[in-house]
Amino acid sequence: MFTNLNLFQTSYAMARHAGARQAVTAANMANADTPNYRAQTMESFADSYENSSAGEMRTTRAGHMDVNGSSLTPSTDFTDAEASPNGNSVSLEQEMINAVEVQREHNRALAIYKHSLDVVRMSIGRR
Repeated sequence: MFTNLNLFQTSYAMARHAGARQAVTAANMANADTPNYRAQTMESFADSYENSSAGEMRTTRAGHMDVNGSSLTPSTDFTDAEASPNGNSVSLEQEMINAVEVQREHNRALAIYKHSLDVVRMSIGRR
């Protein structure tokens, strides 16, 4: 029932995106001392949603054909940060800021989901 409502799909996509961003941030922090490691970054959900083709056809279920050639997995880019003498470009301070931003995105997704459930419960008279 809830999978057909766009608000639930959006909050699910926000939570998945936050999880993927957290994985990128964790990988960067884990490789902070690895020589020649280039830090990766992902854009925020709002930026990725804004840059996506919202009006074009997209796959929403596993059985759909991917007509645009796009994938549902978020893409990562390398940062242009200045590298340390060993070639590593990870800034732990920036990664800590990214981790807080990702946590806020995930909390926002959960808040949207919870409030949407409250609206559905109220509309069917179960509060």
